[in-house]
Amino acid sequence: MKYTGNSFFLLILVVAFSGETASGAESSLPNPFFAMDTCAPTTQMDLLKELGYSGFSWAPGNIDKVIQDAKTRGLKVFSVYTGSKLGKEKFEGNHESTIASLKGTDVIIWLTIVSKDYVKSSPDGDTVAIPALQVMADNAASNNVRIALYPHTGFWVEKVQDAVRVAKKVNRPNFGVTFNLCHCLMVGDEEKIPELLTEAMPHLFLVTINGADTGAGRTKWDRLIRPLDEGTKDLLPILKKLRELGYHGPIGLQGYAVKLPAGENIKRSWTAWQKLNERLAKENK
Repeated sequence: MKYTGNSFFLLILVVAFSGETASGAESSLPNPFFAMDTCAPTTQMDLLKELGYSGFSWAPGNIDKVIQDAKTRGLKVFSVYTGSKLGKEKFEGNHESTIASLKGTDVIIWLTIVSKDYVKSSPDGDTVAIPALQVMADNAASNNVRIALYPHTGFWVEKVQDAVRVAKKVNRPNFGVTFNLCHCLMVGDEEKIPELLTEAMPHLFLVTINGADTGAGRTKWDRLIRPLDEGTKDLLPILKKLRELGYHGPIGLQGYAVKLPAGENIKRSWTAWQKLNERLAKENK
């Protein structure tokens, strides 16, 4: 086929534009971005949709209605936050009813584990916890539900490396872990983040981020959980690492104790998320 004059010039423009678009698409993050219930109550669903969020996380209460309300707006509930208790001889909280209610929804159970009998991060509790978690994981698998441990400061599963240890021993494909930036910072693991993400990657189902200050580990939450456009910590290296590792899963916005109206926080944080994507795209040009 031959092209002459204006037709050839238009062809060049189309090819150039298409190449630029493809490059940009490769550079931007493929991850769905959602708001945790800590910063987006159900009253914010319409705003989340308007801004461009993919959805939000929730807690077990009224979950059927919440999932349906989200679906009618074109939003997704990514996870449901719940907890279990680990004792010397007993593991409490198999969440059978929650698992059954989530069948066919593709909603992940976000699981925290506390213990009065075992100190935080102690593998001594594994002998009791692992068999119970295997039973829970198998029940979840029969309902096509996934479980992701949620590392939480002061809990038995406190660090992402604790969660990875447990997930490896549970050894079920539907049982994984979450990387929570704020809790990782609070326990003092800021410098280890790249290696921790690498270690977690084979089991990584969810990630949560937020604005934070660098070097503020073991201080206060108001320095470690801020709107995404605040704080001295640059989140770009974390997002670059996730992209390098091939993580395409959901990324959630943590908003616990942020002293802003919910609407303002999610608006500002959405703008910050877009800017992070733009920076990432520019670095790849």
